[in-house]
Amino acid sequence: MEQPEEQDVDMNSAADINDIDAPADVEDMRKRLKEMEDEAAALREMQAKVEKEMGAVQDPAAAAADQANREEVDSRSVFVGNVDYACTPEEVQQHFQSCGTVNRVTIRTNKFGQPKGYAYVEFVETDAVQEAIRLNESVLHGRQLKVTAKRTNVPGMKQFRPRRANPYMGGGFGFRGPAYPPPFFYPPYGYGKVPRFRMPMRYGPY
Repeated sequence: MEQPEEQDVDMNSAADINDIDAPADVEDMRKRLKEMEDEAAALREMQAKVEKEMGAVQDPAAAAADQANREEVDSRSVFVGNVDYACTPEEVQQHFQSCGTVNRVTIRTNKFGQPKGYAYVEFVETDAVQEAIRLNESVLHGRQLKVTAKRTNVPGMKQFRPRRANPYMGGGFGFRGPAYPPPFFYPPYGYGKVPRFRMPMRYGPY
């Protein structure tokens, strides 16, 4: 009995078939790797930018220099209150021109562009501040001006304004009950009367 001839099977044929798409997979992996590298570079750039901005804000030397410059400017400036809303910076400059050389006039406005009723006048000379304070209660546009030396605002410090105590809430310091009962208000005529109840009627013989 004849036996079938054994045929050699090429094991590499299956591998060759699977390797047909290998170049495409490599290209996809390279593209993904390139995208990941680009994203990582963009993140590093953003992080460096944020750290630079935070360092600029928190730099104590720069903050101290800025505060010193602000104090120097404020030492040459005055606060002008009760300014007429129709008053212009040019008119304010002319009003204080006799005190010294006016460097800048700033009239504060709200978010709608309307003046708030006060201004700041910055002089070139420091001695001009005392001369400007002498113009306190002087009249401009029919209104008496309130002139004082400008104060320097300290960063992070706010003026404490105590809250007014409510007599009906126990002073507002942790005790929520009333300090004393509120005044009694009598109802007007015809309101707030005690209702009257009638006795039920009996029917039939007593």
